[in-house]
Order: sequence, then structure tokens, then C-alpha cells
Amino acid sequence: MRDKLIELIPEFELIQDGELKEKVLRVWEKALKLRGMQPEDMLRMPFTLLIKPCPANFVEHTRGVVQVAYQSAQGLQKIYSERMPIHMDYLLAGALLHDVGKILEYIEKDGEFVKSHEGKYVRHPFSGVGLAFDEGIPQEVLHIIAVHAGEGDGRWRSTEGIIVHHADFINFEPLHGGK
Repeated sequence: MRDKLIELIPEFELIQDGELKEKVLRVWEKALKLRGMQPEDMLRMPFTLLIKPCPANFVEHTRGVVQVAYQSAQGLQKIYSERMPIHMDYLLAGALLHDVGKILEYIEKDGEFVKSHEGKYVRHPFSGVGLAFDEGIPQEVLHIIAVHAGEGDGRWRSTEGIIVHHADFINFEPLHGGK
């Protein structure tokens, strides 16, 4: 499972801290096992149920968010340097894990992905934090997962949380017609 995850989402390899990378991969493995999915199943899974038909799959969206967050952070550090400290491994881990809870929030039924029973009650920022907490993911990364979506609006976001939040919406709004 791990090799296929890395093949589908090579951005796991951007994390420099080996222990953190291992924990992030374990979160993904756990989520997939809980749902009874294989990594390849994520290629059929839409990244959102809000756009029908969904123009991008879950893997593409995850990779897009990681790439936009990573490249934005690199650009910001190039300009602002130590005036805007960014913990790159936390940023990458948060971007990789921001939607991992959707694996529990969505379920395939009759060939279509719909909200799961769990997903009707607990949205992916919360289930994602739960999955990540159990694997010992640092609080700074749990924060990014928790505040990346609307649940974080009006709340304090770390620099890494702000970047991932905007990277997520950069990868959503144009596909949703700019809404």
C-alpha cells in the first residue's frame, strides 16, 4: 500500500523529517484501511461532492494543494526570509493531510461517491484531525488540518495554516466556476 501511495502522491517525498513522513503515511494507510479502500480507489474518488460532475479526483486535488502550498511558501521565503518563518515540513504534512478525512466522509454506493453516515455528522477537518492525532502528528499540523476549511473561518491560522487554506481554495474555486 505504501509504495502505491508514494507512486500516486510523490509529494510525500518532499518531507525532509523521516519520522514525520512516516507518521503522515501511516495516517493515509489507516484511513484507507478503515474505509476498506486501496490507493487506486482514490483515482475514482471526487475531491468534492459540491461539483457534479467533479472535474478532478482526490489524488489530483491533494497533489495540487501540496504543490501550490509548497511553491507559495518557497516564494514567500525568498522575498521575506526570516521575517516570515515557515516550517516547510509542517506545511507539507498539513497540505498532504488536509483532506485525508474525506476518505471517511465519503463512501462509494452504487458506483457513486456520496456522504457516508459518519460524514453526515463529522466533516473531514474533524475526522482528519482524529486520524492524525492517533498517529502522533504534531499539534502544528493538526491545526492546519483543523482550520483549512470553513471551520477555520474567523479563527486564528498559523502562517502554514493560511497558506494551506488558500492553496485548497485555489484548487477548488476555479473548478467550481469561481464561486
